[in-house]
Amino acid sequence: MVLIPHFEIPLDPDAPEARRWVVEELSKPEYASAQPTPFDLAMQAIRDWIASLFEGATGVPGPLLALLAVIVVAVLLVVALLVYGLPRLRRRRRAVAPLFDDHDLRDLRTLRRAAEAAAGSEDWALAIEERFRAIVRGVVDRDLVQVHPGTTAHGFADAAGRPLPAHAEALRAAAADFDAVRYLGRAGSRERYEAIVRLDLAVEAAVPEHAGTAGAPA
Repeated sequence: MVLIPHFEIPLDPDAPEARRWVVEELSKPEYASAQPTPFDLAMQAIRDWIASLFEGATGVPGPLLALLAVIVVAVLLVVALLVYGLPRLRRRRRAVAPLFDDHDLRDLRTLRRAAEAAAGSEDWALAIEERFRAIVRGVVDRDLVQVHPGTTAHGFADAAGRPLPAHAEALRAAAADFDAVRYLGRAGSRERYEAIVRLDLAVEAAVPEHAGTAGAPA
């Protein structure tokens, strides 16, 4: 007859052994997955806070408390958006640079529409002026040139010709047309207006050179 040795499992471990058992048990995956997330903790804190507001009140059902918790969270999110989100959006919004001495703040689309309307009325002087402003607005919005209220048409053309050398000559010619119709009282012509329209579209599609000069003041 073979005797099988019998080992008794110690039911009263010492402190180090008990600590090791606890660590091994808690390291199992099912315990880790059951840990509350930061969102769970935050929601629980909000629920506890709302419950404390109604502490001692009778007849308040649990679903009503849950609904109040959702409303409070929504209000807090809206307040956080207004306080922290909108200022960042305002900081990112580009300040519109005025063009020339009359502080023109119109955007590119508005200037092009104004030029087309003037051309439709065969007011070539106004059409040339507005379309040249559209060229300036497009270049400024791309951060290729910086302008200020004292910037002249020729100053802009010289500055824009550096990142856009292929169009430098045409930009100077367009600046001369702008000065002629705005300051010298010239009538302009369909041909010069159409040339500026082509220049506007070409400059819009052009890839700037000499990236280091981008944003240079005019």
